[in-house]
Amino acid sequence: MRELFDEAAGQSPLDPQEAVRRATRVPQRKRFYKEAGIAEAEDGFAITLDGKPIRTPSGRQVVIPSRALADAVAAEWAAQVETIDPLTMPLTCIANSVVEGVVDRVELVSEDLAKYLQSDLLFYRAGHPEGLVAREAAHWDPVLFWAAESLGAHFMLSEGIMHVKQPDEAIQAARAALPQDAWSVAALHVITTLTGSALLALALAHGVRDADQVWAAAYVDEDWNAEKWGVDEETAARRAARLRDFQAAVTVLVTVKPAAARGP
Repeated sequence: MRELFDEAAGQSPLDPQEAVRRATRVPQRKRFYKEAGIAEAEDGFAITLDGKPIRTPSGRQVVIPSRALADAVAAEWAAQVETIDPLTMPLTCIANSVVEGVVDRVELVSEDLAKYLQSDLLFYRAGHPEGLVAREAAHWDPVLFWAAESLGAHFMLSEGIMHVKQPDEAIQAARAALPQDAWSVAALHVITTLTGSALLALALAHGVRDADQVWAAAYVDEDWNAEKWGVDEETAARRAARLRDFQAAVTVLVTVKPAAARGP
């Protein structure tokens, strides 16, 4: 069962594109279980296949802190038909990665996530056309204003793609706003990787922007070009796959977030 979970979940959904590449190289296995479910475990809920708990490749039992998230992961296993398709199991992939590779090194993953603050998507602006400049500002400026006013993180902007060094104080201030638990950090890392913006991920975690606003902000330029030149089918397919992983990460973030921190 460990080998199957390794195949189904991939190695590291902290890089969703790499997870997809790994998954597509693995032959699909036939569904060997009749029923997927959950069982109470220490510190959370275990995912079971015919009553047997799933374990990671190293033998760790996958224990999920939230009942809602555990139900969603079990639903991915239940939804498999004749064969098990790893690409339809993004929550399983994240759960495996958290238990296998994040719980013991939350600080290291947080530091890797914070590196995006040195070259965040929101810092690099178009110089023209006027309509795109205005659209970027509408989507991105509120997040930068929030970071400055609420976090004390004042970042520098640049026109074009010329790298601009960000103040260490700004990076540290935003870094301090990251969550401390492994599940939230892993979810934010996935969101950051998919959007190119740790600030958008932070805004989502703090309730400043919702998932739809974050996704739209991440693809302002792409949507602008699509409106002007049309939608490329291959690009659209890749984006749909990224959206699936993004929605899975948002599900993790929302379901494991302490109730007191969710706000109204």
